[in-house]
Amino acid sequence: MGSAVTKEVKTGLRSRVLAARAEWPAELRTAASAAIRSKLEALPELRAARAVLAYAAFGAEVDLDPWLERLMSSGVGVFLPWVDGERLGIARVDNLHADLVPGWRGVREPRAIGRRPARPDRVKAVVTPGVAFDRAGGRLGYGGGHFDRLLAELTPSTPVVGVAFELQIIPSVPNEPHDRPVDVVVTERAVYRGRLGK
Repeated sequence: MGSAVTKEVKTGLRSRVLAARAEWPAELRTAASAAIRSKLEALPELRAARAVLAYAAFGAEVDLDPWLERLMSSGVGVFLPWVDGERLGIARVDNLHADLVPGWRGVREPRAIGRRPARPDRVKAVVTPGVAFDRAGGRLGYGGGHFDRLLAELTPSTPVVGVAFELQIIPSVPNEPHDRPVDVVVTERAVYRGRLGK
């Protein structure tokens, strides 16, 4: 599959999945987000991690805020990204209300004042959003390539966990050479470990 064809297929998939997610009633998204957070609590890849890179939910994404707050209150270092041109920087946050401001496209990110950039290779686990995933760990991002570039900077052994609603799981994500699959995908219904073979 040529690169131009792959990009066209990805664009069509993004539009379809994002539309379906946006149409899902808010109360169902809220309940599904709570179920996903419960699964993250029990996930072995995250249980012992003392430095976790995650994201601040935007729009209809899986809401991780209560889980992030619990991590912070238990002394886990929580790192969130911000858009820095073509790449993502990351910084530790201690308070989701005080430390975050609307950034690129309105996404909440660490405020510039007092922000101390951190090295991605220092985090011990990653929880990433996506537009769509497949059960083997294929991830379809939002199209900017920001998270793929950031994931390339991780230590290779760092577990990467994708989170999404079950309606975002598709049979197969078309991939390109720069695409980084995730190790585990967590939805409100299941934990998929296709890449790990478990």
